[in-house]
Amino acid sequence: MSVTPEHQRHNHTNALALPDHSGAVPTSTEARAKRRIAALEEELFMMKQERGTKQRKTTYFVAQGRAIRRVVVLYTSLEDLIAENDRRYEDSESGTTEQDRLQRGYIALTQTLPWLHEKLSEFDIDDSEDMLKKVRALKKGADAARGDDTSTLKDLVAAWINQDFRPSSLLKSDEKQSRGFAHDVCGMLLCPAEWDWCDDRVKAGIRDRTSDYIVSENSWPLFLYEKYSVNRNNLEHGLFKSKILVQAFKATFTSPSSAREADGDGDGADILENNRHARRALSQVKVKTCVRFALSGVTSWRTVDGDFDYEIFWNNIVDFFEDVPGPVAGRRITQLLEWWTRKVFGRNHRGDLTPEVVSQMSVTALADQRRALEDAAYDSE
Repeated sequence: MSVTPEHQRHNHTNALALPDHSGAVPTSTEARAKRRIAALEEELFMMKQERGTKQRKTTYFVAQGRAIRRVVVLYTSLEDLIAENDRRYEDSESGTTEQDRLQRGYIALTQTLPWLHEKLSEFDIDDSEDMLKKVRALKKGADAARGDDTSTLKDLVAAWINQDFRPSSLLKSDEKQSRGFAHDVCGMLLCPAEWDWCDDRVKAGIRDRTSDYIVSENSWPLFLYEKYSVNRNNLEHGLFKSKILVQAFKATFTSPSSAREADGDGDGADILENNRHARRALSQVKVKTCVRFALSGVTSWRTVDGDFDYEIFWNNIVDFFEDVPGPVAGRRITQLLEWWTRKVFGRNHRGDLTPEVVSQMSVTALADQRRALEDAAYDSE
């Protein structure tokens, strides 16, 4: 059988080339380059996918961390909260006031971020690096939340004061030097409850920072009181019921626009009942601290402003809500939180929708009428 030239060329094209001395089968330089490019593109794609996943995870934990400074603690570190819970687990002895405060903070933390306690309980040395990354992301989110909220309230508090008090010297949203005791309205709101800001001696003493008028965290400022008025014979009356606190809470936890409606009850649902995490948020400790900062003339966040220590102020408020002297005071705290529930979320009567009540409503009544019509039609046939 003869072999044509075309057949010879075809066999030559499809024949496997013999390996060289290295054992490699010769391939096209262009084909090898294309394969390398394809492999690099695949590797780059996988790296981008992995980076995107890590970024999403980091963003998630940063977002979770924002709740820490808003709901759990404003100053205490995560490490201190975790360490105190570990100490109590290993040592059954009762703690100090500060340790009790830390433990209440840890409990609030686990209710706010339940997955964190589960991770810590099942902690394995192999997971240490991953856990450290999550903690760092949580701390980043926590610190960012504090900065964002103080910045937001700085602007909003100025607008609220200008609108409600109409001061002769209007506050500017972008500066704080004119606030504090130098401003008549801010000074009145910051004035300790035991003094009368209208008294010129008090006003001068505070502004001159004399030893007779030391403004510290040991006094309740007037901005905490309902209608900014205090009964010195009953200092608890109206405490933590001021309009500016309601506005600040709504702006921080619901939306800035909702703060416009602070006089009446809210229009949402009562979602706070028996919710320990939400009850701590509703005690709005962080809001009170940030409002105080917004009213002051301090331009940047700091723990101590003159003789006023914000961290101790925070602790005083936490203790008011959580370290009550007895059941009578506890009932007053419950009533105060119920008042806040109504102010922020409105009233909810779903618990009163018993089967008997529902049976009298139009949906049930219509269903009964339709069944009756069906029965009548069947009987007539």
